[in-house]
Amino acid sequence: MNIKELKIYFVDAVSELYPSEEVQSFFNLLSEKYLEMSRIEIALKSDKSISKATILKFKEAIQRLKNFEPIQYIIGETEFFGLLFKVDENVLIPRPETEELVTWILEEVKEKRGEGKEKRKERREERGDEFEILDIGTGSGCIAISLASKLSEMNIIALDISKGALEVAKQNAKLNKVKAKFIEADILNSNTWNLKFENLEFNCIVSNPPYVRELEKELMEPNVVKHEPATALFVKDNDPLLFYRKIAQFGKKYLTPNGLLFFEINEYLGESMLELLKEEGYSEIEIKKDIFGKDRMIKCKR
Repeated sequence: MNIKELKIYFVDAVSELYPSEEVQSFFNLLSEKYLEMSRIEIALKSDKSISKATILKFKEAIQRLKNFEPIQYIIGETEFFGLLFKVDENVLIPRPETEELVTWILEEVKEKRGEGKEKRKERREERGDEFEILDIGTGSGCIAISLASKLSEMNIIALDISKGALEVAKQNAKLNKVKAKFIEADILNSNTWNLKFENLEFNCIVSNPPYVRELEKELMEPNVVKHEPATALFVKDNDPLLFYRKIAQFGKKYLTPNGLLFFEINEYLGESMLELLKEEGYSEIEIKKDIFGKDRMIKCKR
């Protein structure tokens, strides 16, 4: 079988399940992974023979696609903020909307970085802490590692409750040659706060916590519902802001004065988030829309 025949076979196998543009994208990604060939090379060398071992890999990928497994899990990696990240069933696949959140954080942190520098230094010397940015619910580490790649002089901690997710995040830090400290902890358990964060304070806390309500499941694609980790996605309908409330309370204790708190949020719960952060005593609250015009990010100041 040559490349042209392989492509025809692949398209025929999955075309009834996915749009044609997506099928083409899948084939290109798999070709880059298994053939180590670019889209242009595939077109120019369509008569190149494929080994039986490689054909088998494509057939296995087809079966996984028929089960609606995300292509990122099949190839084991994805791109985020210009960096390569390993992903598997332990972590959510990073989304473009989260790249917008990282960009916003970088803009704000760089602006604030020079303000009160001596005071922050004095507090660190007094309290003995070294870390300045905390990412809660880090998953693949996409937020923490992207920030670390642009803010190499800042110290970053990334937290998650999942051992599997933290292992992936550690691999991604190594892959992208950045430094970050990873902590296994449950942010919902207030008893662990002092245990894990005693003598620490942060200039910035960011989180993209679970925020999809159970009632919204039916609106989601099957590849997300069937394969991405439910604990990182879904919250109970009767308390959808549970993680935000706990993290906001955590922030009141561990953010420096005028420290910044950032969240990615459910597009339907922007107003509820405003009220929650006001009740918790935060100021200068700002909601920002994503590229699709949906309420997707929120920022506030302690």
